[in-house]
Amino acid sequence: MFTGIVQSACTVARIDQKTGLNRYYIDIPHAYRSGIENGASIAIDGVCLTVTGYNASNLTVEFDAMQETLALTTIGTLSENDSVNIERSATLEKELGGHMVSGHVDGTCEVVNIETTENNCTVSYRYSPAFDKYLFQKGFVALNGCSLTIAAINHEKHELSVCYIPETLDITTHGSKKVGDKVNIEIDRQTQAVVDTVERVLAARETS
Repeated sequence: MFTGIVQSACTVARIDQKTGLNRYYIDIPHAYRSGIENGASIAIDGVCLTVTGYNASNLTVEFDAMQETLALTTIGTLSENDSVNIERSATLEKELGGHMVSGHVDGTCEVVNIETTENNCTVSYRYSPAFDKYLFQKGFVALNGCSLTIAAINHEKHELSVCYIPETLDITTHGSKKVGDKVNIEIDRQTQAVVDTVERVLAARETS
């Protein structure tokens, strides 16, 4: 589990394409390497990946991404020297500053508009219509691993808007995104559980 509070933007050092998967070598800053070992979970652009190797000499951490992950998320479009958001998995001692994020990305959404003022940046994204029932104003959404509050939503256009403070733009990769770029989206699991449960109960009543 993750909190959606991205800790740093890191560089993809190398990508090895293997049969059925890609292996990624990512440079992780010293401040976030403590306790990393094989089997640990780290969110890369919001995608929960398992550490498969760690090289202390060149400070890279290795991850394998299977075909499903490559097809569903933006991980498959990464190139060497690209920047990605990272977050170590939550611990009992860690403050839950965002919301509970699983790292099980639901798909991608596209940047359709960026409005920037002196200390504010509002970005609009177009998402899959399948997510409409889980998204609402003031609700949570995770974009490339960042826990964000939906500032506005247009269900007819299937677009949502979020506001970024300068700190978020500086620490994460969101500050470098352009119109047309895609980011990973994870809907709030608690909202999904409530909506899906209510739908099942109502459907059962109608058929009984």
